[in-house]
Amino acid sequence: MFTVCGNLLIILLILRSHLIHSPMYFFLCHLSLCDLLFTTNIMPNMLQVILREGSRISFIGCFTQFYIFGSCTGFECYLLTVMSFDRYLAICNPLRYVSIMVISRCWHLVIYSWMLGFLLVLITLILLCRLEFCDLDIIDHFYCDLAPIMELSCSDTFDVEMETLVLTNFIVPLPFMFVLATYGCIFYTILGISSRTGRQKAFSTCSSHLAVVCSYYGSLISIYLSPRGEHRLNLNKILSLLYTVVTPMFNPIIYSLRNQEIRKAFISVFKLKSEVE
Repeated sequence: MFTVCGNLLIILLILRSHLIHSPMYFFLCHLSLCDLLFTTNIMPNMLQVILREGSRISFIGCFTQFYIFGSCTGFECYLLTVMSFDRYLAICNPLRYVSIMVISRCWHLVIYSWMLGFLLVLITLILLCRLEFCDLDIIDHFYCDLAPIMELSCSDTFDVEMETLVLTNFIVPLPFMFVLATYGCIFYTILGISSRTGRQKAFSTCSSHLAVVCSYYGSLISIYLSPRGEHRLNLNKILSLLYTVVTPMFNPIIYSLRNQEIRKAFISVFKLKSEVE
């Protein structure tokens, strides 16, 4: 409930105020929308698993949950990359920022991010649907992730594993390397600012995004680089909690506490509501 209310509040504040005209908050609105989809896709079934020590889900429901989860993961990786590029332009090339980050280009970047997220995971979903599944029907996880689904298959999963390995490079490491490159340029530019106040102001514009990037990519890369073994699945379950539960819950906190514009929008909206009443 905290995650849902927090992200809904961020979306409503951006839509109700002038912030929607700013590219950074336009992207933040879609980030909160993605976190809402993440949470409502995984958390209800997860809570049922915890409360009842197990739950039932159909094959179609399981594959649908995996597809939505995987697509949201890909979209958030691409969106965080777009947001880092936005911060790079704002700090390293401010004179051209307004002419480059026009609202039409922002829409294109967001639509392409959604499309890439859903299309790339669709390839994996199609290969999964071609597998044959044995009589085993117990998933050792709190949601339908790729690894526990393939554990149930009695056919060769080599093609799915290779395809996943290739596509994962386009979803996690490559966008992350781009984010590292942009922040390298950002930090270099900030260090070149002579005024201490100017450095603090420049860093404050990207600190919230940097905190989200560290928490989200940190857990994803930990899973990506974790060694194979009998404890891998248990480790994945623990690490999955970070980006499926913890990150969507703390994103609104990070952006509301670290962002002065969000706090002002919150005060103005509720002040206007009290005056009307």
